[in-house]
Amino acid sequence: MHYPYSMLHHRLKYGFCCLLVLSACTTPPAKNPLAQWSPSPNFDARKPRLVVIHQTEMENAEDALRVLHTQNRQGRVSAHYLIANNGKLYQLVEDNQRAWHAGVGSWQGISDINSISIGIELDNNGSEPFEERQILSLIRLLDDLCTRFNIPRNAIIGHADLAPARKVDPSRYFPWQRLAQAGFGQWYGENLADAPENFDPVQALKTLGYDTSDLPAAVRAFHRHYRGIETDVMDKEDGKILFNLQHSTPSG
Repeated sequence: MHYPYSMLHHRLKYGFCCLLVLSACTTPPAKNPLAQWSPSPNFDARKPRLVVIHQTEMENAEDALRVLHTQNRQGRVSAHYLIANNGKLYQLVEDNQRAWHAGVGSWQGISDINSISIGIELDNNGSEPFEERQILSLIRLLDDLCTRFNIPRNAIIGHADLAPARKVDPSRYFPWQRLAQAGFGQWYGENLADAPENFDPVQALKTLGYDTSDLPAAVRAFHRHYRGIETDVMDKEDGKILFNLQHSTPSG
């Protein structure tokens, strides 16, 4: 269709202005216009240094995706990845962006976990074992993330580890030992030596990363992760496991 020059010029000008407006709305300026730009070479990109594993506690991946795109009862929530029980991998947030998955908690004294971590949701209702295809997909993803971002391969924890008073995921069915055999997370040896008499298991929990301000909750989270039980009283076996973990060579 042929337009007069003035009309065509008007349409082009209008379209260009719309593009400028849309660009201004969607892309924040990289440099502050209030300041004089004087660049320094002394910086790098924000990089994750911890991976947090969650379970969706829902019946299927489709329901979980819907919540991760909108919100739950506590408000908006997201994760970087979701792995369905058949092993299909979804990415919801870019790796270098801050997803809203960890909430209130701490690990090794760090409280803003969302700023330093990658969050991975596993499609699981919390009352049944995790699927083999799902774990294989998780291992492949962990290998990719740890390689690309130089994340220590022992820096893989559960949501309950950083928030023991609030969270119970992943459940006691999660195969932490299997993950460690693949080179991710921490585990202990088969032949455990007794801890020395002066060994402090509570201090060892703190050294491992747990917030022990609510000690029974921290012990429950430790038991869930390393022993597959749901008790909150420490015993001699805990001392042996913690002593072994404290003196093992970290992977990665």
